[in-house]
Amino acid sequence: MEESKQNNPIEEVSANRRELSSNSNINQAALPEYDSSSFKGVDSMEKLNFLKDLQLNIFIELGRTQMQIKEILELERGYVIELDKLASEPVDIYVNNKKIAEGEVVVIDKHFGIRIVNLIDVASRLKGL
Repeated sequence: MEESKQNNPIEEVSANRRELSSNSNINQAALPEYDSSSFKGVDSMEKLNFLKDLQLNIFIELGRTQMQIKEILELERGYVIELDKLASEPVDIYVNNKKIAEGEVVVIDKHFGIRIVNLIDVASRLKGL
């Protein structure tokens, strides 16, 4: 009875890699140089105008808490999770995971909304984005 020989995939990849490196003509990719001259003489606010139409993710954090896995597995409909913030404290407003402001929760018709009560200064907000 003839023994079937199975190829080891790792050995095959290594052999292919050796074959490519010894038989291939590999050259450095020619990339164009970045020319920032189009931005010379343009102030920061004008540069920012190029980005004004971008959409960013915003989320509001009501508060945080920690729970054991056992507690999470026991969650059921109607369970109330207590958060670390008081109801009277402002909520945190984040843009792309960076805090930019604080606000208070309001109801507009049947939807939640946030009224901004504190803004982080513009320079700090831009650094975070």
